[in-house]
Amino acid sequence: MLVSPTVRFAPSPTGRIHIGNARTALLNWLFARRELGQFILRFDDTDVERSRREYADSIEADLAWLGIFPDILRRQSERMALYDAAAEKLRAMGRLYPAYETAEELDRRRKRQQALGRPPIYDRAALRLADADRAALEAEGRRPHWRFRLEPTVARWDDLVRGPCHIDCASLSDPVLKREDGGYLYTLPSVADDIDLGVTHVIRGEDHVTNTAVQIQLFAALGVDAPTFAHHNLLVDASGEGLSKRSGALSIASLRESGVEPLAVAALAVLVGSAEAVRPVASLEELATGLDLKRLSRAAARFDEAELRALSARTLHHMSFAAARDRLAALAIDGPLAEPFWAAARGNLARFEEARDWWMVVCGTIAPVVEDRAFLAEAAASLPPEPWGEATWGAWTDRLKAATGRKGRALYHPLRLALTGRETGPELAALLPLIGRVRALDRLSARGA
Repeated sequence: MLVSPTVRFAPSPTGRIHIGNARTALLNWLFARRELGQFILRFDDTDVERSRREYADSIEADLAWLGIFPDILRRQSERMALYDAAAEKLRAMGRLYPAYETAEELDRRRKRQQALGRPPIYDRAALRLADADRAALEAEGRRPHWRFRLEPTVARWDDLVRGPCHIDCASLSDPVLKREDGGYLYTLPSVADDIDLGVTHVIRGEDHVTNTAVQIQLFAALGVDAPTFAHHNLLVDASGEGLSKRSGALSIASLRESGVEPLAVAALAVLVGSAEAVRPVASLEELATGLDLKRLSRAAARFDEAELRALSARTLHHMSFAAARDRLAALAIDGPLAEPFWAAARGNLARFEEARDWWMVVCGTIAPVVEDRAFLAEAAASLPPEPWGEATWGAWTDRLKAATGRKGRALYHPLRLALTGRETGPELAALLPLIGRVRALDRLSARGA
């Protein structure tokens, strides 16, 4: 029987998420939607010093703006009993052991190993300590950190992005799972949560590949099969630099505040660095239908903010009135003219809010620009009677062309300046019927209506 997948996005609320984090969230969300599965938002907030509730709230808001809503929300800070139980199980098996070295001592050992041409992996000195040695160290005031004893096996998995992968665990240090202060590092809570929540697929950045071998052993030690893994390529900025939550560069919040379209952010975040061309999309469902993790490149994907701006404009140019209706109403653009207005104006928008300016051109008061008063008077006299449609502009300007001998810019530009007050803009064939005969006459007469 086929089981619907369960995936998770697990940010640490220590800063605002950026476009690279959003890429991971989107790939998980789209995969779950395509396969009729579940999406878990899990806050990895065990770092009490750096985790902030306001960051968690902002992450939820950023995901909602992108159209991502979790089926399940969990906070690791509320699940410590689960991690304590997992740690106790590993201790009882002899797989979790105390180590007492300070950071300085470990650093000296690593440097010594490197100087001897050896790999700088932990030498398991703590496993050779007798009970009396441990008691003496603790009497000095030392508190242990806890390491997971790796088996010297080769971890293998079939990665949904990278294909068959393997890591020799003998080349890895036994990882620290629990700090001296009793707090947990990332690895054990992540695995314990994945088991408890029934996560079937772990889709994350390729910077986690080396974690996978350790986690596969942890899943086995805790008595369950590991989920399916997929490690996607990472996003870098236009200069090739990596992205950081702490710098705030290309944060989702800053992109939202700049007025770019969320669907453009989603399309670029998902399609860049894949075999598909970056293009405007009408919905997240369209992205989900075409999602194929195997088509992601192995090379880093370059995120160019200028490309995003262009894609955002193209997204608006393709947006249906049904998709825009509520947002237009929020700008007080409604009524029978709203739909033809959107069809006329959308191709000239770089940001959605600019629709308000063009609505004022159609329905409000403007300052006409008079380039040739005599020509405008003749244009006003030859305005055809209503009702008007898209053929009105052509019929009117053909008549003016025959009467005045003007053509091209000399004919059209003075009319655009008078009717809209703008040098450029939507096609006047579509705009003129929305402006209407009364306003058109007032503007051609330079009365500013």
